[in-house]
Amino acid sequence: MSVCDYNKGRHSCYSLHLHIVFVTKYRRKVFGTLHLQSLEATFRELCEGFDAELKEFNGESDHCHLLIATSPKTPGVAKLVNSLKAVSSRRLRREFNDIAGAFGKNVLWSRSYFAGTCGGAPLTVIKQYIEQQDRPI
Repeated sequence: MSVCDYNKGRHSCYSLHLHIVFVTKYRRKVFGTLHLQSLEATFRELCEGFDAELKEFNGESDHCHLLIATSPKTPGVAKLVNSLKAVSSRRLRREFNDIAGAFGKNVLWSRSYFAGTCGGAPLTVIKQYIEQQDRPI
């Protein structure tokens, strides 16, 4: 990684990336193309509020992957994840009747999630992995 690939703050130089995976409750296959497009727009908007950037997004019918570039000023991962899950669930259930009726309660996501820092593999490999998800038509 060259110096040009790092972000700079007033007193810092950094490269922080998170690979986050959210899974639907009971691993139900509820997402189609429109759902994933809406999720991507929601996640992109929410990341901006956290001084972060959604670099890559994709998903399948029962889960989604996010590659997020953060900064040292971004609040903790748990706070970011909780906000992403809560707001996206609320917005998606409000926007799509099929999602709202898929579960008995006002829930979309499983309580668990995956969050990994990206440093062992080159970001191009992780981006390629996310791009190659079997997105529903």
